[in-house]
Amino acid sequence: MRFLLFILCLVCTSTAAMAGQLSANIRIASKHLGYHLQYWVYYPTGVKTTDKLPTLYLADGQLYLEYGKLHGLIDKEIKAGRIKPIIAVFIDPRDPTYQQNNRRAHEFVCNPDYVNFFKDELIPAVERQFPVSTRREDRVIAGLSLGGLNAGCFGLMASDKFSGIAMQSPAYYPFSDLKERYEAAPVQPIKIFFSVGRKETSNTSARRLRKVLDDKGYDLIYREVHHRHDWKNWGPLQDDILRTFFAPAR
Repeated sequence: MRFLLFILCLVCTSTAAMAGQLSANIRIASKHLGYHLQYWVYYPTGVKTTDKLPTLYLADGQLYLEYGKLHGLIDKEIKAGRIKPIIAVFIDPRDPTYQQNNRRAHEFVCNPDYVNFFKDELIPAVERQFPVSTRREDRVIAGLSLGGLNAGCFGLMASDKFSGIAMQSPAYYPFSDLKERYEAAPVQPIKIFFSVGRKETSNTSARRLRKVLDDKGYDLIYREVHHRHDWKNWGPLQDDILRTFFAPAR
């Protein structure tokens, strides 16, 4: 039944009236990938089944939950009026049964099967279960390191589904031709948030990719921070990402 899981999550959580909520882990079987994946969904207080909220998808979602505490930050930003209500989908690349088996190095490298999993399976499942907008203009995908590379890949391979990408310290190894792909491809109808740490070994590659994006005329917000490839770099930029894509209309 449409929104059944959404309703059950609301009923089962005693603090639903006080704060936004994070669902239990949800498993999904992918025909494109040939295995099960899991994800969690954050939804804000007061959501109705008739709402059509924008959606933020996060590769390496378990890291954004555990280290970034992003669900709590989203809640805070909504309550403060700095962003409009959104739903966030935290996708876990680890095998749900054997979590030591992390599949990100297979999934996040411009893998067309992973892109098609999103297009044909994950997005439709989220849209059946939660009150989200079905417009590409209301979808953003974000990630860090290899997940940042994945967001960059989606900017080229899935702009029909996503209007925004956020790349935090996108990895350039073992997959190093993201700059060349953007150079060769037509400009995509996307807005880009792109950040890197000045102490990262990849900052030279990041600046080269930034130049390509600037030269091609992308709608780009670029940040360099004085940190390494770690959460001191990524964590403080999470609110910038949220406000870049989900600020209330003036």
